[in-house]
Amino acid sequence: MARMIDLIRASAVPSNLMQSAAKGALSVPPREMIEILVYLAVHSKIFGEQAQLTLAGWEEAASRSAASDPTTPKEVLEYLISPKNLRPVLLPALLNNPSVSEESWLELAQSAGRDLVEVMLKSERITQSPTILNALLSNPNLSGIQSENLRNKIEGASPAPSAPEVKTPEVHSAPEKLVTESEEVFQAASADQVPEAEEVLDDGVLAYLAEHEREIAAHAEQPYQPIGGIHEELPSDEPVAAQAATVTASTGKATGAAAKKAPIKKSHLNPAEERGSALQKIAKLDIKGRIQLAMKGSKEERSLLIRDGTKIVALAVLESPKISDGEVERFATQKNVLEAVLRGIPMKRRFAKNYAIIRNLVFNPRTPLDLSLGLMKNMLVGDLRNLSNNKEISDTVRKLATKMFKQKMDSNSKR
Repeated sequence: MARMIDLIRASAVPSNLMQSAAKGALSVPPREMIEILVYLAVHSKIFGEQAQLTLAGWEEAASRSAASDPTTPKEVLEYLISPKNLRPVLLPALLNNPSVSEESWLELAQSAGRDLVEVMLKSERITQSPTILNALLSNPNLSGIQSENLRNKIEGASPAPSAPEVKTPEVHSAPEKLVTESEEVFQAASADQVPEAEEVLDDGVLAYLAEHEREIAAHAEQPYQPIGGIHEELPSDEPVAAQAATVTASTGKATGAAAKKAPIKKSHLNPAEERGSALQKIAKLDIKGRIQLAMKGSKEERSLLIRDGTKIVALAVLESPKISDGEVERFATQKNVLEAVLRGIPMKRRFAKNYAIIRNLVFNPRTPLDLSLGLMKNMLVGDLRNLSNNKEISDTVRKLATKMFKQKMDSNSKR
């Protein structure tokens, strides 16, 4: 018996089944379903867009299984690794799959974002290929630190030069000299060391601060004021957090500078205590301190800073290399964030390709009307039906959802 994918390739499947195929709704094994979706996304002018959207939101476990399997068809692997289709969560699986061609990695290397480059550089396959490393070096998205590290790898330089040997002086005869020489050795060793992950993050923070210098200066005195009010975040047994929110901007500047250098200790508090502690910490920071924490801090801190009433701080959360798709899915449902945040989410290509995020934005009554209307064209039939019955959203969105739902149903019935 012929497989469904073979019948589709031979154009031997009716249009109603093709529509179901593009939505991933056929009763076939997951591996074959992905193969069908990729075929339609690449070759079908009618069903290709729907198939691409379905693949973008396809079950992560099944997608990862296909990405890691060396026997997965070449066309599927090439689709998954393509820069315009790559889901970041699948990158480690693809890196470990020997069937992904070097040509595919070359294309990705030339355009990948900084976070993807960091993942690629941890792969032995990538670091052992001078061709791929040179392609990475041509990537315009690289930071200065990443470029320097790549040059060292290409030139065969040691990534972490050893500190110079130091002759220990006689402590009893020259104690002052011991301190001086120790400081000099520390400074020399520090200057030669390869930057750690935190330094790479610092590079991104500095770039963000420089890009938004004027806006930051204009809001320099503005303290942390979350959308919806501070009371929403306070644990009932920690009223002290409310007092922290009233810290003045001048005090915030002094403590903000110290917070940048202080090591972040792993918390052993319960969720309520952890949130109260994070809130107190944030309330003491000036705008630059909050931006740095938004990009380098914990998941708990990002969940608080996404509600910051200062736009430039809230948007910095979306720039964090640590942020996950799951976090953004939750942000897309929130009503207590700035409209600028909701507009900023689909402007990131990684998030715009995540169907769950797009769906949450459309269902969010806080999302600006023009943005919701623009995103609705990608909605699945079932979600359009639910949207048309959702009384929380605007009448305009609900009416358009009803119209689109009827049009798609009528189109399916005619086929």
